Amino acid sequence: MAMENEGENEQLLSRASTLPSNLLTNNYKRRRKPLNKTKSTPATAGLCRQGSFSREIGHAAAETYLITRLSFKLLSYLGLGYRWITRLLGLALYAMLLMPGFLQVAYYYFFSPLVRRSVVYGDQPRNRLDLYLPENINSPKPVVAFVTGGAWIIGYKAWGSLLGKQLSEHDIIVACIDYRNFPQGTIGDMVEDVSQGISFVCSTIADYGGDPNRIYLMGQSAGAHISSCALMKQAIKESRGESVSWSASQIKAYFGLSGGYNLPNLVDHFNNRGLYRSIFLSIMEGEESLRNFSPEMMVQDQSSKAAIRLLPHVILFHGTSDSSIPSDSSKTFVDTLCGVGAQAELILYDGKTHTDLFLQDPLRGGKDDLFDHIVAYIHANDKDALAKDAMAPPRRRLVPEILLKLARRISPF
Repeated sequence: MAMENEGENEQLLSRASTLPSNLLTNNYKRRRKPLNKTKSTPATAGLCRQGSFSREIGHAAAETYLITRLSFKLLSYLGLGYRWITRLLGLALYAMLLMPGFLQVAYYYFFSPLVRRSVVYGDQPRNRLDLYLPENINSPKPVVAFVTGGAWIIGYKAWGSLLGKQLSEHDIIVACIDYRNFPQGTIGDMVEDVSQGISFVCSTIADYGGDPNRIYLMGQSAGAHISSCALMKQAIKESRGESVSWSASQIKAYFGLSGGYNLPNLVDHFNNRGLYRSIFLSIMEGEESLRNFSPEMMVQDQSSKAAIRLLPHVILFHGTSDSSIPSDSSKTFVDTLCGVGAQAELILYDGKTHTDLFLQDPLRGGKDDLFDHIVAYIHANDKDALAKDAMAPPRRRLVPEILLKLARRISPF
């Protein structure tokens, strides 16, 4: 499907510039900057807070305008389809049921001094990321670069705030990378944005107390697809000797949650669930591009054989009752990776849906198998961190069980 305005398209679909390659080599030489270099008077502190608040208000207004304009543009693509309308209504009801938890997380997101919102990593409007910092950074901390989902249409960095809050409480820095959604951009723009965000994390995370030698990449749903594309394409570039601003081998492990990795196999499935074929193909830049943005197919390409050895350990998580993206998507990708010699494993959660693992279970509090597995993997070689994790109090419940069960039943995902 073609865009209506070519001039606007050129702006919307323009590629973000990559960071200089020398940032990569300088990465390990940097030292973390102190958070407070000089003492400030109450008057100057007030002016700084006022200026920061004004900037945030201006940014919020600009993003609201952008989202509103793109929403109307998206409606022109969708037309009047009963499937997406019913899912939109279901999404609204779903959000209302989980609102007690969302409000608590939103309060943390906007008012916690440990959250650095909208750090700029590129020159596009959505080239920003949120940083979730541990309370005490007395030594370099492991880092998770996270890419949230949203059907390639409604993704936003703040969707990862619950994950960021919980991981940072276990001394793990989280960088939630935002990216252009359709119709502001297509899949090529999304992958380029995420790759540039990862580059920024690799090059600058030491300034925030992160350990550049312990960076993990994680994606959820559409974010798992986009981030795996970024990782695979970077490994291919690196294996061919092309200039890169970050290295796939810098990533210690890749965590993919409820993702889809073979697009041709999912076109009909998405169409039946309301993400119509014409829209999906527009997002993916046409049917001929599906293979180029299918990590499962990319690793089978003989020309990409040298890139396989650069890939980190891949761990895919999926619920067996996921109707948005079937768990077979992760299974076949892991089988394919193992078949070409990559290190990969699959962890299935019996009876879990698309949103159980990422939302309902964390909002429930208490034991969370997915979260515990990720933390245990990241802290595997840190005895002090493992001991601290063992002593951590149970996670607090954020939403009553009855609301969680109702939300699960009406979830549009």
